[in-house]
Amino acid sequence: MVNGPPNFTENTVFLRESGKNCKVYAFSKDGSLFAWCNGEKVNLVNVADNELLHSFNLPKAVCLEFSPKNSVLAIWQPYTTSKDGTSGVPNLQLYDVKTGKCLKSFIQKKMQNWCPSWADDESICARNVNNEVHFFENNNFGTIANKLHLQKISDFVLSPGPQPCKVAVYVPGSKGAPSFVRLYQYPNFNGPHAVLANKSFFKADKVTMLWNKKATAVLVIASTDVDKTGASYYGEQTLHYIATNGESAVVQLPKNGPIYDVVWNSSSTEFCAVYGFMPAKATIFNLKCDPVFDFGTGPRNAAYYSPHGHILVLAGFGNLRGQMEVWDVKNYKLISKPVASDSTYFAWCPDGEHIVTATCAPRLRVSNGYKIWHYTGSILHKYDVPSNAEIWQVSWQPFLDGVFPAKAVTYQAVPSEVPEKEPKVAEAYRPPALRNKPITSSKLHEEEPPQNMKHSGNDKPLSKTALKNQRKHEAKKAAKQEARSESGQDLALNSAQQQSTPRNVVSLPTTGDPEVDKKIKNLKKKLKAIEQLKEQAAGGKLLEKNQMEKIKKEAALLQELEDLELGV
Repeated sequence: MVNGPPNFTENTVFLRESGKNCKVYAFSKDGSLFAWCNGEKVNLVNVADNELLHSFNLPKAVCLEFSPKNSVLAIWQPYTTSKDGTSGVPNLQLYDVKTGKCLKSFIQKKMQNWCPSWADDESICARNVNNEVHFFENNNFGTIANKLHLQKISDFVLSPGPQPCKVAVYVPGSKGAPSFVRLYQYPNFNGPHAVLANKSFFKADKVTMLWNKKATAVLVIASTDVDKTGASYYGEQTLHYIATNGESAVVQLPKNGPIYDVVWNSSSTEFCAVYGFMPAKATIFNLKCDPVFDFGTGPRNAAYYSPHGHILVLAGFGNLRGQMEVWDVKNYKLISKPVASDSTYFAWCPDGEHIVTATCAPRLRVSNGYKIWHYTGSILHKYDVPSNAEIWQVSWQPFLDGVFPAKAVTYQAVPSEVPEKEPKVAEAYRPPALRNKPITSSKLHEEEPPQNMKHSGNDKPLSKTALKNQRKHEAKKAAKQEARSESGQDLALNSAQQQSTPRNVVSLPTTGDPEVDKKIKNLKKKLKAIEQLKEQAAGGKLLEKNQMEKIKKEAALLQELEDLELGV
């Protein structure tokens, strides 16, 4: 354990555990208790004085979790069956933190969703068993107090916050029937008015359900394993909004492609989505699912709100370079753009000012270590493990909400004593024929700036209707301009012909076939328009997609004109 900012010295109270088999640990939700497995036992200590409270003889434990009010410690070991085929022993244990007694043992074969879910006040605890949800009350695991039974419940999520507790359940579709997510209020599961909200959809093999902090709405990311259009390796995703008052909507994302991340602000009034083929877009939406602010495009696949909700970090980890953008979301101003290369983990400190990024095994087995940052971009502490060692897990000690008050956002970088190494940027490969020639910058993707940095003069976000009207207006405007330029070209062409040729002389060469003459005239008109577009592009004007398409057709039009004039 290491002391937090500003010291970063090793904690003298907690004695370093040097065994090679430490693979998992967990803090309680308020940070007062700490449990870890060292390959022999699971130890539970008091963080303040390192007093050993209990030791559990579970050497193969790989998952640990405390209940919200520290009453129960849940421990999961991989499920094993004996060689003679008889069923294995229970591998999920729930221990009473006060007495150390085992309250209940369950058989939990899958590691996914291994841990029971508790309401924040621990009044109810729930588990998904054989496609139905079993509810226990007040940590009495001897009797099942309630059951929620639908066709085949694949997943469920309890709402955070005070009572009454709500539950979102997901039932996958089968035999042509759609998948659906339903919201209930515990314990009202039966009757015609039991369902608070219902949303069904066809494109879903799995879903992720995200409650907001006030438990008024759920965001559902529905994904298919395979994208039938062939546009993406990652399947297809859609984002749905479901409110407990029965309202639901599909969140319209302006760019096609995968949905990488969706996060709620702690205010529960807005959420941020990172989506679209790279470079990905990031947009903040309100509860009407209207865009509030568009961050443009960039190399990013994750979003993280600070605990107080006033700062947002957009980052590109995993197969991206680790670029981060730190935004003040009250004023939509960019604070800093640090780079945390090779990061596999990111977390905000509960104080809302500091960040930890880490490179952990088994995701990456080289260059393991962690860095502590201030959100203004300064590295305050850095730790690299020796080359023969690995880091498996890093996290902040948690604190309850309200312990750290929110502070005003600062834009001035905090002083740092850690020397910052500039990451080496690998030069792009250049074929031998081009090596002595000047480099011409060419981008694979043109990145779109954030909404308040576009030169439009209007920073206000547009609603769905306004966006639709704007698109229609722009299309009409473009069509009018095109028609005007074409008629202008006709007039110019005619007047030029009239000036340069006597009245009784026919200006254009004819083929004798009026239909062919008409085609030649139209082709020349199109080529003249392409010439003008090329001049505009050379002058630095950004052309629309349809205008670029016109330029691409020049060679084909020239060939067609030549063929007509030669009478082919």
